[in-house]
Amino acid sequence: MTLPHTFDADDSPERPKVLLVDDDEVTLMLTAEALRERGFTITEANSGERALAMLADWMPDIVVLDAMMPGLDGFDTCHELREAPGFEDLPVLMLTGLDDEASINRAYQVGATDFFVKSNQWSLLAGRLRHVLRSARTRQELERSKSKLARAQDLARMGSFDWRNTASPGRAGGDLTLAPEALRVFGFGPQDRVSLRRLVRMVPMPERRGLTRVLSDVEAQSTVLAIDVPVTLPDGRTRIVHVEAEPEFNEHGHAIGYTGIVQDVTDRRVAEDRIRHLANFDALTGLPNRRQLIWRTERALDHARRLGHQAALLLIDLDRFKVINDTLGHAAGDELLVEVARRLRGCVRHSDQVMDGALESAGVRSHRTLEAVGRLGGDEFIALLPEVLDEEDAERVSRRILEAMREPIFVGGQECFVTASVGIAMYPRDGSSVADLMRNSDVAMYSVKNAGRNASAIYSPMLAGRGREKLELESALHKAIERNELVLHYQPKIDVRSARMVGAEALMRWQRGTSLVPPGDFIPLAEETGLIVPLSEWALREAARQAKVWAVNFGFADSIAVNLPNRMFERSDLVEHIHQCVSTYGVPHRAIQLEITETGLMKDLQNVIPSLHRLTEIGVEISIDDFGTGYSSLAYLTTLPISELKIDRSFVRDLGITPQSSAVVTAIIALARSLGLRVIAEGVENLRQMEVLHRLGCGVMQGFLFSRPIPPVELERWLEQTVLPRKAPWIVQAGAERLEPPRTTGGRRP
Repeated sequence: MTLPHTFDADDSPERPKVLLVDDDEVTLMLTAEALRERGFTITEANSGERALAMLADWMPDIVVLDAMMPGLDGFDTCHELREAPGFEDLPVLMLTGLDDEASINRAYQVGATDFFVKSNQWSLLAGRLRHVLRSARTRQELERSKSKLARAQDLARMGSFDWRNTASPGRAGGDLTLAPEALRVFGFGPQDRVSLRRLVRMVPMPERRGLTRVLSDVEAQSTVLAIDVPVTLPDGRTRIVHVEAEPEFNEHGHAIGYTGIVQDVTDRRVAEDRIRHLANFDALTGLPNRRQLIWRTERALDHARRLGHQAALLLIDLDRFKVINDTLGHAAGDELLVEVARRLRGCVRHSDQVMDGALESAGVRSHRTLEAVGRLGGDEFIALLPEVLDEEDAERVSRRILEAMREPIFVGGQECFVTASVGIAMYPRDGSSVADLMRNSDVAMYSVKNAGRNASAIYSPMLAGRGREKLELESALHKAIERNELVLHYQPKIDVRSARMVGAEALMRWQRGTSLVPPGDFIPLAEETGLIVPLSEWALREAARQAKVWAVNFGFADSIAVNLPNRMFERSDLVEHIHQCVSTYGVPHRAIQLEITETGLMKDLQNVIPSLHRLTEIGVEISIDDFGTGYSSLAYLTTLPISELKIDRSFVRDLGITPQSSAVVTAIIALARSLGLRVIAEGVENLRQMEVLHRLGCGVMQGFLFSRPIPPVELERWLEQTVLPRKAPWIVQAGAERLEPPRTTGGRRP
């Protein structure tokens, strides 16, 4: 059934013209058809080169680019498009599966207007396209309005005046003569006689005091006058009038008055205020953005320092927002953020005024007008309290914030409950600068996260001590390799048909003193600090050494899999390092197998591909870990030198319970077979999962059912005491369908 025409950007009667670029023919066809049904006219291109050729003599309304394509990928295509004359402002939406900050930054760096995570949620994609088109048209209209104002400055609402110095301008006297055009600017007719005193009285208080001071200073020093003045016209309208004047002198060099022009610049000021608002406020929530928050906080601290009072900064981070965003979609996540912003605004004396760059022409604004809640980015918000008596004032606001979050929020047609973690930093006790307060409020907020969320905490030096613990852990990790504190534990890979070990996966552990530190406690720190590179280099050497030991002890002739981060594949000396490792211990290159996660592979695919090919050429096999949990284009599986797919444990967990898990596993196995790849299931914990996998055609597995990751000596003992005597329950279970006599990887027999 064809969907009705739903495009409503600017109520255009024509269907928006979209150039859709994707090298995957199936994805291209499905996306094009879905968008046509939603009111778009689609022109297709299967490569970046083809798209640029088509754009040489044709201009669509928007270009939709797949980020990852062979040859000229989406990033390069967008870069070349932006350099072509006439395409500087053409909206470009980048389709990508790389939902990470680096890819998003790269898309914007090459000139993309927006990005969208690739999926089959066509309605969300269509909505994003409409949003981008509306934004582009709004931007074009703003630019056109600005140009019209510039052209009209010499024609509309402009007139001249002449003022003679018969009295002091500070007393609003003197002889003023206005041209008819100038009279119209102030709302008067040609017959009206208007004095300077009357014009000054049209300026609202308190701006009037500031204006009289400026006029006095200008007249006393005989300097040029250039000022924008708000005036209230006789009919009650408020306008902004720009005044420019130059002094005139008599033959003796004495100032006798001023001549100049007045112009109604209200429309221009409104446009400038709109642009200033866009630069200082978050487009989604309407709250002050990071730039405006920092400016307000700096001003608030200046006032607090001068007047001797305290100020507070509250960092508000939503709890488990990513779960809602990933489950219900980004559109639902945006709805939630808008509602959260609305509730937070009600918790403080929020000011929407654009403070940065505003001319304080008269009077002194109270520093309390700086108070606001703003969006720092993502699901993080900041509440600025420019004056508090003590920390109890700040805690009272934080309690109000937490209470505001208790009511359910309806997003995506579903009721959601959202809580927040609030960190509080006080000026001057917890810092004398914006950076200090933001850092310390962040420390306090994360202490709430670690304690269970949905609460607030005030910064204290004790909380900062936990950060020092992290630094100490990093320092100790630096020395772990030198002190031989790192060890590898091995989890065997089992062929259940023949009840034998056909390889092992090496998993890193840290023997720190008498305790064994699990990888989850130090691997993230290693990745954050860059220590993952020397740790991975050590793991490769140790795996090669262990392969040699096992080859001698019991004839091990299979491979040991080592998990490598994608940054290791970017190293130009990776092949040489692996060659040196295996040569040192006299084992073949195939003794080492490299595992890279699907997400890590697709994150930086173009930089990884050359290393994969070089490794395959020397006999090192590549396995894709956690397959099915991230986004990848199936077209790349046909070209990448991959030998093995590992079915993620999340699919294995529900085998035999939900039909969906069996369907996914069946599809992965069929895909692997059609591409000539081996397939292995990880996370097998019970006989039910093993039996279902075996029935579906996956015979190689690893998991706690067979063995936990254990030291190499214990693995040899496990072979001797469990596998060879055939005492494990899984051997009995698999024995009924085994096709060949049981044997170990080596020459020993049961």
